[in-house]
Amino acid sequence: MSNWDKSGWRNKPRVQMPEYTDEKSLNAVEAQLSKYPPLVFAGEARRLRERLAAVSRGEGFLLQGGDCAESFAEFSADNLRDSFKVFLQMAMVLTFGAKVPVTKVGRVAGQMAKPRSAPTEVADGVELPSYRGDIINGFEFTEASRVPDPNRMLQAYTQAAASLNLLRAFSTGGFADMRRVHSWTLGFTDHDDAEKYRDMANRIQDTIDFMEAAGVGGEARHEFSTVDFYTSHEALLLEYEESLCRLDSTSGKWLAGSGHMIWIGDRTRQPDGAHVEFCKGVMNPIGLKCGPSMTTGHLKSLISTLNPENDPGRLTLIARFGAGSLGDHLPRLVRAVEEEGANVVWSCDPMHGNTIKSTTGYKTRPFDSVLREVKEFFGVHRAEGTIPGGVHFEMTGKDVTECTGGAIAVTDEDLSDRYHTACDPRLNASQALELAFLVAEELITGRKDVVAPAA
Repeated sequence: MSNWDKSGWRNKPRVQMPEYTDEKSLNAVEAQLSKYPPLVFAGEARRLRERLAAVSRGEGFLLQGGDCAESFAEFSADNLRDSFKVFLQMAMVLTFGAKVPVTKVGRVAGQMAKPRSAPTEVADGVELPSYRGDIINGFEFTEASRVPDPNRMLQAYTQAAASLNLLRAFSTGGFADMRRVHSWTLGFTDHDDAEKYRDMANRIQDTIDFMEAAGVGGEARHEFSTVDFYTSHEALLLEYEESLCRLDSTSGKWLAGSGHMIWIGDRTRQPDGAHVEFCKGVMNPIGLKCGPSMTTGHLKSLISTLNPENDPGRLTLIARFGAGSLGDHLPRLVRAVEEEGANVVWSCDPMHGNTIKSTTGYKTRPFDSVLREVKEFFGVHRAEGTIPGGVHFEMTGKDVTECTGGAIAVTDEDLSDRYHTACDPRLNASQALELAFLVAEELITGRKDVVAPAA
């Protein structure tokens, strides 16, 4: 896009972004960030686009997931390891179900800004600006903490760089060996509550044993002990995004150097808005959240703007409607995409449309509602003859109590035990892995439907 300017978003209407009061400090931070190395590289973004292109053709499956909002306080090597561990387990189970490679994209190393439904919040009669993620302001409910501070961008960059360093080591240093990963999964199915998933886990083990016996998965086989892992986040704070935007000398295209994949939220997808303006000009894969207010005309306009060349792998549409509502909205959007002949990946975010207030006052997401929306997503695509390309979860490797339900049941009364999220409730490690087994069953059912002989 030769006439695109990485600063052009500043001339467009902006929403869900902070108003910094110290312009001098903001300019200094942007100048400093602009000198830092990018967090990701153009070749990596191109490889991810190739993987997503395969997903759009049904030759792969997308697993995207991670924290609702990464926290400065919760950041640690152990937390990263535990989240990566459950992510690897989920990917292995999904690979078995889909029988195609699973592209692994974490909500990590940059998911630190959050849109909010209201600009302020009230506690004990005191009204303060809403918490918008650690990259913008503080979670502590004080006037000083809630003032947007541009210096937080520097801490966010440092945390993202450290996260990427560790994740790259985990991905290639033996931690991701499939035998190790599956042994963790077998441990999960040893619980009585998870016994119903043991048969699939045993079948995965049989497959691994067969490959080893055939000499396919031996110690020397690099591809069985390493994985490709990509990062993603919502490109909400555009000062940060612009500061890390770099021109790729190989292709002459602009790269959002903050993460491999960036997405536009359901609240920031105005066709003439700042976020669409920035994202349209970078070469990265772009995600677009599609909620109930998305019209077919709106979607067609955004597809044309964000992917004018109709390149496979460029655009992922992330459906987020809510259980019971998906059937009212997704079919018309799927048909609009088919009418345009647009190459897209369809992914299901069953988290954001299923947030409720529990009887104990905590914001939560019922596991059964999350699963129901996933099943509805697959059902619509089966009915329309289109490809359900992936899933998008808010999850953690920690044993939190934030979402209710699951085989190892979390009740409303349990939520207060380990409710650690700074923003929205996340699936814990057990719930996330259980959901992977259930999605794998949907994928197996879908394959059987495709190959079943006509009556």
